[in-house]
Amino acid sequence: MSSQNLRLLGVATAAMVALAGCATSPSSGYSSAPAPSYGGSSTSSNCYDCGTVTRIEQVAAGSSAPSATGAILGGIVGAVAGHEISSHTGGSKGNQNIAAAAGAVGGAVAGNAIQKNTGSAAYNVYVRLNDGRTTVVTQKDLEGIREGSYVRVNNGRAWAQ
Repeated sequence: MSSQNLRLLGVATAAMVALAGCATSPSSGYSSAPAPSYGGSSTSSNCYDCGTVTRIEQVAAGSSAPSATGAILGGIVGAVAGHEISSHTGGSKGNQNIAAAAGAVGGAVAGNAIQKNTGSAAYNVYVRLNDGRTTVVTQKDLEGIREGSYVRVNNGRAWAQ
């Protein structure tokens, strides 16, 4: 294997590791900052968006794709990319096949990691507000909220009070 092909393989591997690294730090999509204060105390008598959690149910979030879909699609994309990069840099047929195999493995690992992080669970939190209204918010984490917890509903999520 020539030094140019080794360098190309190293760059392709670094790119796959970088993509997989991006997939391992998911964002819940919600700010972890506490709900803003509206002044005064947050007692039940003057908080129009506060109430008690009556029910929590876990729901699936993300797609309902089969568990191997990310790895399969990532492997296909990686194999094609590895083969094309090798063929455009003057690699022999053998080098193109090696690059395709390396791309398939890297793509499968990255695709699997991405799919795992997009298919996490979410929770529907049912809240009976102080004025008798009811509302449901869907959020990825509960942060200590349980049935019976007193919460404030703000920005599409429930915050423990």
